[in-house]
Amino acid sequence: MTLQNKVSDQVLNQVSNQVRDQVREQVWTQVRDQVWNQVRNQVMDQVIDQVRDQVGNQLRNDLTK
Repeated sequence: MTLQNKVSDQVLNQVSNQVRDQVREQVWTQVRDQVWNQVRNQVMDQVIDQVRDQVGNQLRNDLTK
């Protein structure tokens, strides 16, 4: 293997590793953000529904007393 081939292989490996790491990081960040947003939205929807139901029930109870 010539020196030029060795250098070319090293450069190719470095670039390949950098691209792989960047893609992995981007995908992980996107997946993490999507999962966090979905969980947050689901929890917020549940909390809002529960609070609305509790307030509605309390108002009904107060009005029927």
